[in-house]
Amino acid sequence: MSYSLVVFDWDGTLMDSTHTIVAAIQASCRDLELPEPSASEASWVIGLSLDSALLRAVPKLTPALLPRFLERYRVHYLQRDPDIKLFDGALDMLDALAARNVKLAVATGKSRVGLNRVLAATGLAGRFEATRTADETFSKPHPAMLLQIMEELDTAPEHVAMVGDTSHDLQMANSAGVHGVGVAYGAHPPDELQACAPQVVVHRMAELQAWLLARV
Repeated sequence: MSYSLVVFDWDGTLMDSTHTIVAAIQASCRDLELPEPSASEASWVIGLSLDSALLRAVPKLTPALLPRFLERYRVHYLQRDPDIKLFDGALDMLDALAARNVKLAVATGKSRVGLNRVLAATGLAGRFEATRTADETFSKPHPAMLLQIMEELDTAPEHVAMVGDTSHDLQMANSAGVHGVGVAYGAHPPDELQACAPQVVVHRMAELQAWLLARV
């Protein structure tokens, strides 16, 4: 296999934001006196569009309550936002891939506003040749994000790797006919990633970088 395009999920894959998202969901539940999901229940929905994620993580949350919950979620998330960083080694990995003329892209459950904000904050706005967010097309695990990115960058599925920390990412990869690469340092446990039959599941950023560079 030889990859000319690598597509990354954002939260839990490039950015160490899993704990922040979980904490924001749980705090919002306390604000609205709703049953609080466990950390594993809250982290499972990461990568889905925000509305879908919240309704699934908090079964007692009704569509009528959703606007208030979203407001509280954004407050709690943004309070923690200055402390969220890229995973150690993520920038080096992106630089190493770019030096090999690999096209880089992002497919994320974040909103366009949210993704643009973190791309600007991390200085990565110019690093990716294409990006797709959950409010622009179908949410994961639907393959639309990947299909649109491949069309935009004129790349065949057999030359594409989709890197993500959730089964939603890997199911999307399978549906789009591209190679899935699981990272076990994010939201979903290794066995759930392995159940999606990815090419590999790695446990560290350095391992991810080495695996990809050997195949570009």
